[in-house]
Amino acid sequence: MATLNPTVASQLSRGIGRLTNLTFTHGTGTTINTTCGRSLLDFTTGIGVLNTGHSHPRIVAAAKAQLDRIVHAQVNIGYHEKMLELTEVLAPTLPSGLDTLFYSTTGAEAVENAVKIARCYTGKHAVVVFRGGYHGRTFGTMAMTGLKFSFQLTSHHVRQKFGPLLPGIHVTPFPYEYHGITTQMALDELEQLFKDTLHEEDVAAFLIEPVLGEGGYVLAPPDFLQKIRQFAHSKKALLICDEVQTGFGRTGSLFASSSTYYGDVRPDILTMAKGIASGFPLSAVAMRREISEACEPGMLGGTYAGNALSCAAAVETQHVLREEGLVENSEKMGIRLRENLRAIQNSAFTKGLIGDVRGLGLMVGMEFAPDAVSGIKNKFCQEAVNEGLLVLGCSTYEVVRFVPPLNVSEEEVDAACEKVVAALKKIL
Repeated sequence: MATLNPTVASQLSRGIGRLTNLTFTHGTGTTINTTCGRSLLDFTTGIGVLNTGHSHPRIVAAAKAQLDRIVHAQVNIGYHEKMLELTEVLAPTLPSGLDTLFYSTTGAEAVENAVKIARCYTGKHAVVVFRGGYHGRTFGTMAMTGLKFSFQLTSHHVRQKFGPLLPGIHVTPFPYEYHGITTQMALDELEQLFKDTLHEEDVAAFLIEPVLGEGGYVLAPPDFLQKIRQFAHSKKALLICDEVQTGFGRTGSLFASSSTYYGDVRPDILTMAKGIASGFPLSAVAMRREISEACEPGMLGGTYAGNALSCAAAVETQHVLREEGLVENSEKMGIRLRENLRAIQNSAFTKGLIGDVRGLGLMVGMEFAPDAVSGIKNKFCQEAVNEGLLVLGCSTYEVVRFVPPLNVSEEEVDAACEKVVAALKKIL
């Protein structure tokens, strides 16, 4: 099929927002190909899913081998080999103190189960989340998503269209120094929230992304997560780190919450998905055993939870990340990408309209200055597509995110930045 069939396309829900109307056929490494014969550099990787790149041969081979054995072995009926193997491989890599795993299918499902587990363990119900945080599209995770507008490609307010949402969710500021919100200001607002509204007897957990994803690729300052953990424990609540997007080498460490940047945060619960299985649907919740023990058998589960095919891909993904040095490459190429983008930022032709370049590993954000024209991130992303580069906007501010595979090369990083220059010259 060389072109998009409008009749078939019209049968798909218009509720899906899309960057392009391209139809993709196949991908290899950092490139993705279309029915019209185009080959593009993919710096979206399925929104941070394909950390090992498109169709990594070792992961494809592992999935094919599993297809010949068993595809679906339901978790509430018995164990299966690949889940046990994945647990054996994954458990030693978790941040300190986390030794028990529950597998599910999506990031949102992992977050909701993490909150269920926290409520079960603490006997409390309320959850504190952070402005700009994104945790999913289900009713529970929409309520816990601290973004004003819904999911970037639509301007409709989530709470107006889908509310009322899950009660007991309380939003507090996340440090965002480019916009004047310091760590101390965020901590002061959190203290005030408890003085004005909350009581520690109600709060089960604090839920935070170490680096805001949809909120703009904003890094929490190095000491902020430690202070939030201390504050949560002072209120007899748990700290849940949502590493759905930051996990599996994306930030230059296997997990951001145990990186050299943040130190050993030691969350009580950690959620993961996206990069865990290189495109196969799988997520997980890691926790301390004593927290897990609060759940009675039958409280957790799911039809596709810990699917055998996905677990096989996840096992091989862990081996590839380690044996091919992808976590280290993420740190190295992330530095190169940020240096390139900062050189572009300081170029005369950008007229000071690129306000900030930031990131950790290969989770990199470029924010346009406040005096740039409204909607410039979307114009840039469209021009980038025309130049042969896939990137996505994020945030209620004008932010573009760069999320290449972790095995991206120096040449591909440099080629992408050349396309960034070409796209910027068309819109500035």
